Amino acid sequence: MYKNLAQFTKDKRKEANLTQQEFAERAGVALTVVRKIEQGKENLSLAKVNQVLLMFGNKLAPLILKEIEK
Repeated sequence: MYKNLAQFTKDKRKEANLTQQEFAERAGVALTVVRKIEQGKENLSLAKVNQVLLMFGNKLAPLILKEIEK
């Protein structure tokens, strides 16, 4: 199990034998987006993160406060 998005993305990209540049091109995002995700930056667009995660058949959903309170 992965502890964070940065490690998940980096490991999956390496398993696919792709450089950050190749991965960014295939995901349809800028290289800086992949770098920021893999560095664990916090100010990322959910849409861009999901574009990257869809390469692995995954995505993140926004948390809804009511679901957290349950």
